[in-house]
Amino acid sequence: MFISFGDRDDKKSFSSGYKLMSDINITPFVDVMLVLLVIFMVTAPILVHGIKVHLPAAHARALKAPEKTIVVSVTSGREVYINNLRVSLPLLTQKLNILYRNRRDKQIFLKASSALPYGYVIRIMAAIKDAGITKIGMVTANLK
Repeated sequence: MFISFGDRDDKKSFSSGYKLMSDINITPFVDVMLVLLVIFMVTAPILVHGIKVHLPAAHARALKAPEKTIVVSVTSGREVYINNLRVSLPLLTQKLNILYRNRRDKQIFLKASSALPYGYVIRIMAAIKDAGITKIGMVTANLK
């Protein structure tokens, strides 16, 4: 951008009477950043809510357990089992406390039916957590 100062203000000016201005014009940069901000604000909610997820099948390797593995299974009828022993949900924490009293590795596997509501599975996980078990592995069907 050139600004006219005339020949009397600056003897080293161009022959046409304009002097080079050395200020940086950041207006185009700000315009591009605002457009990008609007694009991200519009597309972010679509990315979060627009994906369908089919659970509980997944590609995963089996975890190695150092001690005998204990599995909590929950059927679609909301029946809770510790390995092959059926327990009620209110007694789950108490039974797990007894089983994990002398165990070093506080790891358990949860196998829940995909037909169960998410909230019910969270209640099972909370009961397991209340028993002091710090590692919960989710068992899924292996896709091939």
